[in-house]
Amino acid sequence: MDLVISLDGGGEKTVRVYRALRAAIVDGRLPEGHRLPASRVLAADLGVARNSVATAYERLVAEGYLVARIGAGTFVAPVRDKPAPRRAPADPLRPRAGWTFTPLPTSAEVPAPRYDFRSGIPDARLFPFDTWRRFVAAELRLHAHDPGGYAGPFGHPALRSAIARYLGYSRSLRVGEEDVLVTNGTQHALDLIGRVLLRPGDVVAVEEPGYPPARRLFASLGARVVGVPVDGDGLVVDALPRAARVVYVTPSHQFPLGGAMSLTRRHALLDWAGQRQAAVIEDDYDTEFRYSARPLEPMYGLDTAGRVLHVGTFSKTMLPSVRTGFVLAPAALRPALGAARQLGDGYGQIAVQAALARFIDEGQLARHVRRAIKAYAGRRARIVAALSRHPGLEVVPSSAGLHVTALAPESAGVVAAAAARGVAVEDLGAYGSDSTGFVLGFGAIDPALLDEGLEIFGEVLRDA
Repeated sequence: MDLVISLDGGGEKTVRVYRALRAAIVDGRLPEGHRLPASRVLAADLGVARNSVATAYERLVAEGYLVARIGAGTFVAPVRDKPAPRRAPADPLRPRAGWTFTPLPTSAEVPAPRYDFRSGIPDARLFPFDTWRRFVAAELRLHAHDPGGYAGPFGHPALRSAIARYLGYSRSLRVGEEDVLVTNGTQHALDLIGRVLLRPGDVVAVEEPGYPPARRLFASLGARVVGVPVDGDGLVVDALPRAARVVYVTPSHQFPLGGAMSLTRRHALLDWAGQRQAAVIEDDYDTEFRYSARPLEPMYGLDTAGRVLHVGTFSKTMLPSVRTGFVLAPAALRPALGAARQLGDGYGQIAVQAALARFIDEGQLARHVRRAIKAYAGRRARIVAALSRHPGLEVVPSSAGLHVTALAPESAGVVAAAAARGVAVEDLGAYGSDSTGFVLGFGAIDPALLDEGLEIFGEVLRDA
């Protein structure tokens, strides 16, 4: 890569080269140990005589800024003068009025606790990396799928078809390739939907307790987000705000409580949406992992009025790093969603999408899910049994997913005390609930440490 320095200012060219190189070393643009270009190469790049560069190099070596190594080249020496910090302007650019959002810590950015019961994290140790790597490598070839061109915003056709077949088999949904838009996961899907459907000030109804990233996303788009209570049958439809333009729900495995929305309540929500001309976003994020009852038909399959957008992800069934999800949308919305995708980030990682299509069609995803269910079921049973032994806890019934929720008289203090002993459990109150309790995930925890972690958590509960 060419070294770019400015020779602005007065004086001979040799002096200007010297000043520019010294400044680049002192302010850190040329870091310690960096090898400088040969004098003739830099001279040609700068349009000066080679002697000007050679003389500047010699002076910087003499002053200790550079080190010349015979046969190796010229390198930046350890800097004696620390770079001066950049001074912020008196009136820097600021976010638009009303923007109060900053990034939140993620599971990969903080050290994993010894006893990791955080929710929503799949066990990467169960994933067939060798198989996945073989599929991805096969798609990273020159003539695989026109890597020099720009792909369409709806996703790789083979993956759209594979997802449609997968949903037909696993969800009993009658969909085709044309129904599927591939996204970079659930959050990306919600962003596309929000940008297409919502105007500033529109009301979005969300479950309470519910999924905080969805609430934050809709609020960032200027929507007025209203929490709606959840009971044993799911979202309380009678409590929905009349002005809601969009309703966001997790009907197959309510997050974070864990229950499933009853069939009666699903039909009530669909009727309400039809009467109010509202959209329903159905987030089906982890119900591949089922441990008892057969799943109810998704709301997308029950919808006859074109009101439901079904959102899915492979972050739980595979890995978050695959960064792939999808939206099933009514036909009238598909062009707008495709345009929103194209305007935002163009299209996704086509090689990964093509590999995922093969991973699904060759049965590898189904095989992985079956193995994972077997592993997760054992962990889930151990957690439920341990929590059930504590008289102050009420385990919320659920039959799917990667977490268990238990109600308790008090939770915040217990969560903090458990964290001090290396046990990470989540406070139900953090999800916008008036109830108190705990959310325990079982995807990230090392099975060999699970019982020990539960024992320590039990001790904290007894001491509370």
